[in-house]
Amino acid sequence: MVETYDVVVIGSGPGGYVAAIRASQLGLKTACVEKDKELGGTCLNVGCIPSKALLHSTELYQTVIKEGKTHGIETGQISLHFPQMMARKQNIVTSFNEGIAALFKKNKVTRFFGHASLKNSTTLTLSDGSEISARHIILATGSEPIALPFLPFNERNILSSTGALSLPQIPKRMLVVGAGIIGVELGSVYSRLGTQVEFIEFLDRICPTLDESLSKQLQKTLQAQGMQFHLSSKVTGAQVSESRVILKVNSSQEMHADVVLVCIGRRPYTQGLGLENVGIFTNEKGFVKIDGGFQTTTPNIFAIGDVVDGPMLAHKASEEGTAVAEIIAGHHPKIEYAAIPNVVYTHPEVASVGMTEAEAKNAGFAIKTGTFAFKANSRARCTGEEEGFVKVIGEEKTDILLGVHIIGAHASELIAEAALAIQKRSTVTDIATTPHAHPTLSESLKEACLAALGRAIHK
Repeated sequence: MVETYDVVVIGSGPGGYVAAIRASQLGLKTACVEKDKELGGTCLNVGCIPSKALLHSTELYQTVIKEGKTHGIETGQISLHFPQMMARKQNIVTSFNEGIAALFKKNKVTRFFGHASLKNSTTLTLSDGSEISARHIILATGSEPIALPFLPFNERNILSSTGALSLPQIPKRMLVVGAGIIGVELGSVYSRLGTQVEFIEFLDRICPTLDESLSKQLQKTLQAQGMQFHLSSKVTGAQVSESRVILKVNSSQEMHADVVLVCIGRRPYTQGLGLENVGIFTNEKGFVKIDGGFQTTTPNIFAIGDVVDGPMLAHKASEEGTAVAEIIAGHHPKIEYAAIPNVVYTHPEVASVGMTEAEAKNAGFAIKTGTFAFKANSRARCTGEEEGFVKVIGEEKTDILLGVHIIGAHASELIAEAALAIQKRSTVTDIATTPHAHPTLSESLKEACLAALGRAIHK
């Protein structure tokens, strides 16, 4: 007999597992199907979590080497044990795998492992041949790295982000194709470990989704750390052997490395889902088409996260997972997409929320801007984290805050206040007149807002 559920979620990433837990909390009999052997999807297993673990480890390593003596810390000869660094990363991932399993058990979410395919609008066939039935189905299958057509991933010396997180040894030379967020983060990891890292970027600046002022400052900073950038450049061919990879750039230049990391983007993962069996369509980029309530062209089947259009961010997927579960349960949630922040976990970090200056101008807003440098912030001076600045963008007429952009220490944490302000349609004056503890890095946001009002105190 085929077991029937109120909700079946396909995929256990940050969108899928959150959707499953929230649906169960709302009293719906829920199951989650995961094609891989571990729960958590790309973010937990081969994305956000392992990359941030390595970024933190390598940042500590560099801090001790470069700044220890300044703080009066004498350590003697520093040595690096790369296998232990990788083991720590994996231990963190495993603990979260177990944590999601425990949350499923606590919230009475049934787990199924295997590939799921839509037999019809209410029946799923699993890879072992069994079937499960659901009144509602949520597609949360995520995304996968895009390879160059002439340079397929082998995860030995032609790497996706997945392979870069599991290298057995530190390469001497790495070429990174694509200087977007994933590229600069993983490039930073290996640069700190002594790898010579060079980027080949098709566009004329790195991390092009950032406000231009942050993009330029980030490139300057990473270059000072030893990384090199070749902008407005295109990889046109490759020669691959076991010991070396040679890339042809701009049709004539040749560049070689031990490993090549390809970070040119990700695409939605819909292979084998059986969308054609139920009349669900994708757009020209492969994203599943949905309406404003996450419904596909088949009304009882929903889609969220990387498999639908929008920024491929774990926290965006989680918000959508919560929302779609509540919609199925008859609630009316709302997601403020303008308030979803974006973060680059380099050193220093970069974080932004809302409109860039260019976007605001293109939208026809008359704007005012304010900046404040961390070198004038008391806490930053005390901790030696003086690099970077905060930039705020407000509408001239209404004073409504349109965007906040930060490059500096702990930007990923500082951006939360700005995200709340954007969500609540707060004004520049609201933040400028809100007391901030002293000395804190968050005072820089207040000061940037004061600067936008022409009332700067410490600038």
